[in-house]
Amino acid sequence: MPNPISDPDVQVSTQDLIGLRRRAEGLRLTAWEPTRSVLAGGHRSPFRGRGMDYQESRHYQPGDDIRNMDWRITARAGRPHVKLYEEERERPVIVLVDLSPSMFFGTRGAFKSVAAARLAALIGWAAITRGDRIGALIFSGGHRELQPAGGRRAVMRLIRNLALAGDVEGGRAATPASGGLTAALARLRRVVRPGSLVFVISDFHSSDADSERHLGQLRRHSEAVACQIADALELAPPPPGRYGIGDGRRTGVMDVRPTLARQRYADYFAGHHAAVAAMTKAHGIPLIRLSPEDDPVACLMQGLELRLAGRRRPRRSTGVGAAA
Repeated sequence: MPNPISDPDVQVSTQDLIGLRRRAEGLRLTAWEPTRSVLAGGHRSPFRGRGMDYQESRHYQPGDDIRNMDWRITARAGRPHVKLYEEERERPVIVLVDLSPSMFFGTRGAFKSVAAARLAALIGWAAITRGDRIGALIFSGGHRELQPAGGRRAVMRLIRNLALAGDVEGGRAATPASGGLTAALARLRRVVRPGSLVFVISDFHSSDADSERHLGQLRRHSEAVACQIADALELAPPPPGRYGIGDGRRTGVMDVRPTLARQRYADYFAGHHAAVAAMTKAHGIPLIRLSPEDDPVACLMQGLELRLAGRRRPRRSTGVGAAA
């Protein structure tokens, strides 16, 4: 009988995450807002200079590069004009990955922690394919910070840290990080650079009013996408019955035979999902909701396409699946 701890649907596996590289090739992490990075790269920037895309011409000003002279308009207007170009800039991509104790749970497909790690790895592979740098903040009783870096080595560094933080035994033994998601978002605000693209991957069970405040402040200077991982039992109660439950050390019984118990169960999770949707919508943050049994590539592609479709309406939220 296989050891459940070695199951890649229970334990985060480096080989599983490395194998996602090919599946990430079709993901487009295109920005819908200009990036403010000072490094050259593949995204449009609000900075003006010598780049690929011509934007407009204006009057010559002392210090302008004479190589950018627009001779046609200069001749027509009788005054010197220069061409302005929109430069392409590199953009850091940051994944905030929640691997706190509530994520080490699953009834179908995989543990939520495994689904979160797979999502983060896919984003990492897609980022370097585009030429972006990938960084991370992983919290699992403590914080692991990975500064943005480029290339395959940066994704491998991310994968190694996801595997260490996603250890099942470690997750069982861990106590929730002080402040939970709020503390992680507060830390992220201090280290993320303006113009970054941030993915927050969590079940959001440890979020509170301060989490929303930090999300809103983060959104002012960066793009953000929320990815909510929800197990099937968090989307709908199981059929009436008595169910054995456990955390690997203790066991108990969940009785959802009474109608009132089932209604309370459904109301609790409906309230949680509504709160997450309201929190992200209030700050124009797209919400992608997926369960561990969903295809993460399909969910990301659909969610990012909806994000791009709504880029002219940045104060409205979009979603996938149960979040739509």
